[in-house]
Amino acid sequence: MIRLSIPMRQALARLTLPVLIAAAFGLMLLGKADTLLAEHARTALADALAPIYAVMARPLDHAHQALDNARRVLTVFEDNARLRQENERLRHWQAVALALDAENATLKSNLNWIPDPQASYVTARVVADAGGVYARSVLLAAGPSHHITKGQIALDDRGLVGRVTEVGTRSVRVLLITDINSRVPVTLEGSRARAMLMGTNGPRPRLMHWPEGVQPAEGERVVTSAEADAFPPGLLVGTVHYNASNVPEVQPAARLDRLEVVRLFDYGLRGVLPPEATMLRPPERRR
Repeated sequence: MIRLSIPMRQALARLTLPVLIAAAFGLMLLGKADTLLAEHARTALADALAPIYAVMARPLDHAHQALDNARRVLTVFEDNARLRQENERLRHWQAVALALDAENATLKSNLNWIPDPQASYVTARVVADAGGVYARSVLLAAGPSHHITKGQIALDDRGLVGRVTEVGTRSVRVLLITDINSRVPVTLEGSRARAMLMGTNGPRPRLMHWPEGVQPAEGERVVTSAEADAFPPGLLVGTVHYNASNVPEVQPAARLDRLEVVRLFDYGLRGVLPPEATMLRPPERRR
């Protein structure tokens, strides 16, 4: 074991911080100078860490499930009463939905309606919700033989989550709709007005650029629009909510703060891709 003198140790201690700062600036300049190299480095690191994140996430998932089960036991009687009421309402709306579905099918047959092609999808587990170049994104663990590409649409069981921005051999990064780089063309379901949904890095994205003479209504449903062939039409995004400054925001339908499993849909869209997707290619997979 090499022993250093006290002056040498003091000199090394003084140099540690400047060296780290210089290394950080060097990495930042390298990332700006060669975005392709930085992209490949990020995806390689994500591929290496994804299996570790997946192993670490399992005990946390079990802990979350145990806590949820404990909460359900404490509120079982209240939940039963609420579920009975909801069941009665659902039976009413089921009858309405069946009648509307039959009427819709009749109208489509009379109009010779051509249905939209069915989208294929794969399911992946969220293993990390931080890191990368975006403030609001999640890392998904994917198998080595996946066919996921940039621009695919991410959904959970409730609504729109975001879009795929980075693809590795074993990991995929999804940019959430709440990130400040996110832009989603949407339609206000009540007025059928078009607008743009912009992320704010907060819990709710903001509505922008709706037509003059139309005002988003509190609680109005917001769905995706087919503008620019970036998203398929009709995907539920959330509902309009006005903040304290009277600015219309959208409360996401997806549980973005508790994402566990995400489905990635391939709608065959060739419109506007996420940031950097047009100039960066995913690394080629070896056969």
